[in-house]
Amino acid sequence: MPEPLLLLSRDADVATVTFNDPDRRNAMSTAMGEAFAACVADLCADDDLRAVIFTGSGRAFSAGGDLGMIEARAAEGAASPESAHPRIRDTMRDFYGLFLSLRQIPCPTLAAINGAAIGAGLCVALACDVRIASSTAKLGLNFTALGLHPGMGATWTLPRLVGPAHAAELLFGSRILTGAEAADIGLVNRALPAPEVVPAAHEMAASFAANGPLAVRGVKRALERSPGSPLSDQLDFEADVQARCFVSEDVHEGLAAVRAGRRPRFRGR
Repeated sequence: MPEPLLLLSRDADVATVTFNDPDRRNAMSTAMGEAFAACVADLCADDDLRAVIFTGSGRAFSAGGDLGMIEARAAEGAASPESAHPRIRDTMRDFYGLFLSLRQIPCPTLAAINGAAIGAGLCVALACDVRIASSTAKLGLNFTALGLHPGMGATWTLPRLVGPAHAAELLFGSRILTGAEAADIGLVNRALPAPEVVPAAHEMAASFAANGPLAVRGVKRALERSPGSPLSDQLDFEADVQARCFVSEDVHEGLAAVRAGRRPRFRGR
């Protein structure tokens, strides 16, 4: 029996999803995407979940889209350019959605970039809330070097993380960065020695999970909507979610823990 393309593990209220095709450097295929989307759907339905870590087995986080799939699309396009265009467009849009479904996860998501994250592989990491990378890992969006326009949300996520000038340089030039260089421009939150990446992600996930889950999930929604919201609208949203927290059990537990000098035991209700 072949090894599963994804591994899912659980440590209390933190889940870890591992891309598991190390011989192909965790290349993103349709089969992996379908398994990924099914896994994400299960995670989204778990109200007890407080953080999710994504990482890769072997030497790579993910080296990007499956080369065979890309070659098949190119052959299809060459065979009948005009009629193939709408089919390829719709196929690729559906493919993006399989992996970017992770944006639907209501709790914090972290990418533990243990090795190379290239093209679509890096796009998955960019879709997470937080990124921790190996200092020596290779990171890049190499679409134009293949003669391709970027996909998987690259032109949307990258400028929001590093600003338009850095995004233009990286996307026009298909430049490959080290994890350390990526940290310098804000592409990743931290760059660490490779053996420390996954433990650091677990430590950070545990710190997220220790806080009030209703409040943390509210913060995630607030951050997602903030770029497109005027201040007055964002204040209305904050007041609404804060009021929901004031009527929850969690806020009373948080206050009681402060008074007693102990760690809170939040239940998410």
